[in-house]
Amino acid sequence: MTFHWKTALAVASAALGLFACGGGGMSGTGASASGAMHLSLTDAPACGYDNVYLTVERIRVNKSDTAVDGDNTWSEVVLNPAKRIDLLTLTNGVLSELGQTTLPTGKYTQMRLVLAPNTGPGANPLANSIKPTGGTEVALSTPSAQQSGLKLNVNMDIAADQVADFAIDFDACKSIVKRGNSGQYNLKPVVTVIPVVSSAGMKVQGYVQGAVALPTTTVSLQLNGVPVKATVPDLNGRFVLYPVPVGNYALVVTAPGHVTGVVTDVPVTATAITTVNTLGTPITPPLATQRAITGTLDPSTATVRALQTLTGGPTVEVAWGLVEVPTVLPAPASFSLSLPIEAPVVAPYVALPASLNFAADSSASVSGKYTLEATSGTSIQPVPINANAIVSPVAFTFP
Repeated sequence: MTFHWKTALAVASAALGLFACGGGGMSGTGASASGAMHLSLTDAPACGYDNVYLTVERIRVNKSDTAVDGDNTWSEVVLNPAKRIDLLTLTNGVLSELGQTTLPTGKYTQMRLVLAPNTGPGANPLANSIKPTGGTEVALSTPSAQQSGLKLNVNMDIAADQVADFAIDFDACKSIVKRGNSGQYNLKPVVTVIPVVSSAGMKVQGYVQGAVALPTTTVSLQLNGVPVKATVPDLNGRFVLYPVPVGNYALVVTAPGHVTGVVTDVPVTATAITTVNTLGTPITPPLATQRAITGTLDPSTATVRALQTLTGGPTVEVAWGLVEVPTVLPAPASFSLSLPIEAPVVAPYVALPASLNFAADSSASVSGKYTLEATSGTSIQPVPINANAIVSPVAFTFP
């Protein structure tokens, strides 16, 4: 199985107080100077699932990005017993503790997340499984994770006598692949490792209007068209994005049947929480007409998304193609997504505003205009489309 990774590679060592944790252990080579690594797990929204369960056995790190499973240079956090987590409970800033271990100082460039195996079709509960909305729980195929672990390329600095704190951020929606009509699902992880350099900031909060306070709504912070952190609003419309690396972002709200809402230049600092708006002034994207976009991806491990560039910038991701891998390989995968025809509404960020000033970006070069971007490995294929008219199926083929 081929894995597609998005990783956030900025890491800072912070003199944080030691966190208590259970089950942490350390193996590998020793060193006279040491620091510590603390880990937690969080999640972005899932689409079409009520539960996504993963059971974590251990997290391994190495200073070499080419180290293999049997090398004696690994250090690890061992969870004893292994921890079964429903990723969909880890939205709106919720973190699940994974543990902490002492490490020799230095730069670590490889992390592996090792999951427990599903012991058989009758196992109860299944170690790794999903429950599609309206369906029954089924096993999630994770062959690589049960052996050498899910590999993440990272850039972690461990300093002497300090704790480096990291959140492993799964994107459950993008990480689950349906295998045709077989009723089976594969784990194809999209994961970000985010440094947590402060408990006082790195957080953005606000509200969406009640009509879009639904599990199908996504609120994300994006940089150059790449979501850095995403969540779903709660039943009151409140959203919390945490942890988020320090920087300036576009806050993007997407909800089926509504136009895309964008707040530009949202600042994130390490010292304070960023409040976009209040319950009395919620983000309210207007209704929209949706256009269905379909196509194929060859190889089936490729991914596809829809980007839209606002007048004067930025570019934002509006949708991710839901990919269905054929039951029998090799064969192209199919994808589908739904895009609003009407123009997105945009407002500049203002600190503690009485209300956000949204206006439609109705430029002829924006309304209904998107770029489909397919990715396979390091290769990217962009295809411009105009959703104001019916779009023929788009076929992406990579050498």
